[in-house]
Amino acid sequence: MIQSPKKSVEKDADLNRASLLNIYNQPLLELVFQAAKVHREYHDPRAIQISSLLSIKTGGCSEDCKYCSQSLYYKTDVMDEALLPLETIILQAQNAKKNGADRFCLGTAWRNIPDMEMDTIQEIIKAVADMGLEVCATMGMVTLEQAKKLKDAGLSAYNHNLDTGPEFYSEIISTRTYENRLETIANIQKADIKLCSGAIIGMGERIEDRMDMLLSLLSLETPPESVPINVLVPIEGTEVIRDPSFNFWDLLRMIATTRIVLPESRVRLSAGRNELNESEQAFCFFAGANSIFSGSKLLTTPNTEIDQDAKLLEILDLYPLQKS
Repeated sequence: MIQSPKKSVEKDADLNRASLLNIYNQPLLELVFQAAKVHREYHDPRAIQISSLLSIKTGGCSEDCKYCSQSLYYKTDVMDEALLPLETIILQAQNAKKNGADRFCLGTAWRNIPDMEMDTIQEIIKAVADMGLEVCATMGMVTLEQAKKLKDAGLSAYNHNLDTGPEFYSEIISTRTYENRLETIANIQKADIKLCSGAIIGMGERIEDRMDMLLSLLSLETPPESVPINVLVPIEGTEVIRDPSFNFWDLLRMIATTRIVLPESRVRLSAGRNELNESEQAFCFFAGANSIFSGSKLLTTPNTEIDQDAKLLEILDLYPLQKS
C-alpha cells in the first residue's frame, strides 16, 4: 500500500494573481500532468476521503446568499425546520460510518451560532466524535469564544467557504462581508480547529476571481486542511443561474490549479459531482481531487448515491481513506 509522504510546504512569496493565472491557463494536459505529479508527492493517490454531510437545521437563514435555497430572501421548496433530535443525528452518523465515511459534517442554516443553542451543539458534536468519526461543522460565523467551545466538544474541522474572490463577493452576498468570512476563519484557526474552505464556481465569476479566492487561502498562516470545489447547483427561486459558458474543463482546471498551489490540502470534489460521469470524475481524481461527499443529498441539493460511489471506487481501484 502506498504511504502518504510526510512533507512540509514552504510558502511561495512570488505567488500572485498573474502567476496563478499562468498555472491555470497552461495547456490543459500539461496542467493536469503537473497536478498529478504534485498529488503523488504529498498524498496516497488511491485514497479518497469520504465525508457525509447532514443538514441538522434546515431553512430560515437570514443571509441573502443568492445561490442558497435556505435563505429567507427567496421563495424555494425548502422550509424552515427545527434542529434535528440527537437520536436522528446519531443514526445518520452510524449509517455514514458503516458506508465508509471517516468524517461527518453537521450543517445548520444560521448566520451565526445562537448562544442559546451552543450547549445542544456541543452535545451533538461530542456524541458523534465518541463514535470515532471526525466531526466537521458549517454553522455560519463564529466568535473565538464559540470556536473554543466547539473545539472542547470534539470538533475536528469547520467549513467556512470564501465562495469567490473579494471583488466578486458583493455580487452574490450583501448581508456579510468578505472580511466577516476571514474573521471567522481566523477564529477557527486560533482555536486549533482544522479549516475547510473553498469555492463555488460557475456563478458568472471571472477566472481572476477564482484565482483571488485561492490567493486568500494562500495568505493564511496555516493553509486549509481541505478545499471544497463546488459547482453552482442552480435552484429555482434563487437569483444566481449557472454561467452558460461554464463547462467541465473549467472545473478540471480549478481542481488541478488548487492541487498545485495547495499541495498538502485535501481537494474535495463537492456540489455538482452528480452531474459528472465516471470518466469525468476519474479525470478529477487524477488531477488531485482526493475527497468527496457521499450520500444522496448535500444539505438541500442532490448528490451521488452511496452505491454509485462504491462502484466507482472499485472500478478505479481507489479506496476510502479510513481503510488506507
